[in-house]
Amino acid sequence: MSRRKKSRNSEESNEIDLTPMLDVVFIMLIFFIVTASFVKEVGLDVNVPEENDEPPPPNADPNILVQITADNQIWVFGENGRRRIDESSVRSNITQMRAELPKASVIIQANHKADAGVYVAVADAAKAAKAPAVVLVPVEDN
Repeated sequence: MSRRKKSRNSEESNEIDLTPMLDVVFIMLIFFIVTASFVKEVGLDVNVPEENDEPPPPNADPNILVQITADNQIWVFGENGRRRIDESSVRSNITQMRAELPKASVIIQANHKADAGVYVAVADAAKAAKAPAVVLVPVEDN
């Protein structure tokens, strides 16, 4: 009789109870479903002006154009022409140009292949120079 009890105990110990594992799996499934429905993707809102082929009126205020090329070079266009500047000197150049043209807005023309960090640095420098309007105009390669 003792042999039968030992064999039953060994058979019972070989069985695996899956109930706790299924409970954990269902709890994890519910957790992922609930958290996935509340995830919001964060993006950067950019106000892009509408395309306009009309030339500006002759009495329009001049603007300061900052161009960012695909290889992250920064070019500034003003009354003195076009010149390449460093990222650290964007604010001082815009401040100097705004002293000459106090009503000028800053237009940033960024290539779509340029780094976003370069655009952000230029936009921050323009805002730090107290430019009245900073506009982004995306440009693609031709």
